[in-house]
Amino acid sequence: MNNIIFPDIDGVLNVNDHSVPSVSNAILLLKEAEVLNPGAWVKHSENVALAAKLIAEKCGMDSDKAYVLGLLHDVGRRFGVSYLAHVYNGYQYLLDLGYNEAARIALTHSFNLMVLEDYIGKFDISIEKQEELRLLLASTKIDDYDLLIQLCDAMALPDRIADLETRMNDVKSRYGSYPQEKWDRNIELKDYFDKKCGTDIYEILNVSIK
Repeated sequence: MNNIIFPDIDGVLNVNDHSVPSVSNAILLLKEAEVLNPGAWVKHSENVALAAKLIAEKCGMDSDKAYVLGLLHDVGRRFGVSYLAHVYNGYQYLLDLGYNEAARIALTHSFNLMVLEDYIGKFDISIEKQEELRLLLASTKIDDYDLLIQLCDAMALPDRIADLETRMNDVKSRYGSYPQEKWDRNIELKDYFDKKCGTDIYEILNVSIK
């Protein structure tokens, strides 16, 4: 990847400390969240999960774990329509359930540059909570699962898995802008997983570029 350093993930994860729910429990959590706050975000989450599973299968990662992390990355939306608040709420919710690793993904999925200013959307939480997120991002060690969900989040629409440019232009049309550095980072993430899988991930996902 160009001009980018990925973290050394050897030894970072300890499955006893960074837990995720089972696939069946994750599905139940998402269904419960959908009842509380129905919306297109649920189908988006399911497509993130599917993309993550398919890529994980190809590149030797745990596909069930990737699927679960994809399903729950936006679970903070269970508390209502929100923007940055869904990150904070999802992190705290999963942490309270004891799903530490899933909580970490709920935190990191929106920040492929790992800084708070990376977020696209309203900052609808207090200054104190913003500072809490800023400190968490600065101190969080990420691994390939964080990177995978960041990438899949940048490809998943509610109705399909799309190429990055289509999805990012969709976000740009809704929010008015898409930072170039964040855009470029997503392209780098795709290149990283292309190389990790030994093939173009668009082929794995059956994505055609229009």
